[in-house]
Amino acid sequence: MIEVRGLKKNFGEKKVLNGVNLSINEGETIVIIGRSGCGKSVLLKHIVGLLTPDEGTVKVEGKIISELSEKELYTIRQNFGFLFQGAALFDSLTVGENVALPMVESDTNKFSRTEIKSIVEEKLELVGLPKIQNLKPSELSGGMKKRVGLARALVTNPKYILYDEPTTGLDPIMSDSIDNLIKSLTEKLKVTSIVVTHDMFSVKNVAHKVAMMHDGVVHFVGKPEELENSTDSVIMEFIKRTGF
Repeated sequence: MIEVRGLKKNFGEKKVLNGVNLSINEGETIVIIGRSGCGKSVLLKHIVGLLTPDEGTVKVEGKIISELSEKELYTIRQNFGFLFQGAALFDSLTVGENVALPMVESDTNKFSRTEIKSIVEEKLELVGLPKIQNLKPSELSGGMKKRVGLARALVTNPKYILYDEPTTGLDPIMSDSIDNLIKSLTEKLKVTSIVVTHDMFSVKNVAHKVAMMHDGVVHFVGKPEELENSTDSVIMEFIKRTGF
């Protein structure tokens, strides 16, 4: 379980998080929405300990992230997989080498080359891309790059997967494909998924729960249908602008 309590973060004079409270239960898919600049990605970075809060806490499985030593934080991060917005693949590496990176660079790497090769093949097949490990990222479509990024996120067998705008830049058909993959992996692997998105169709497709951020706080938490039927003026304006 992940618990965020009273989380505040400023960057200079700019207040980004102003007392965020949010609970994320094991095995659920929560989608975080809100206008650009409202702090969605900043919240994700606090959850994995890439940023330190000015005030408040983030607890992962009862441990306060900001109070952990570097070694303890490293151990906690092994429970997380992160799909970056642009997939963040290295063009100089093959697909297989990109996917293998978390294992190869791990301080506790105990895998043989044969084991790494087998795990890479397994994860690529899991995201629907078998036998492409020798291709370069430049040979892939946008949707394929996202899937490769997801395969890389899965190689450590994480308990939590964080998705930062997973469908940005994709056409509707490929966006649906990524949404279906998120749902499938959540059910098959029993992982907890946190999805930051502007895509309101993804909210309908994948969310067990929706959290809407506004003015540096979580303004709404509930089911997608509760969001859609809300009479709150802030929510209604957001839905009007983004579609739902």
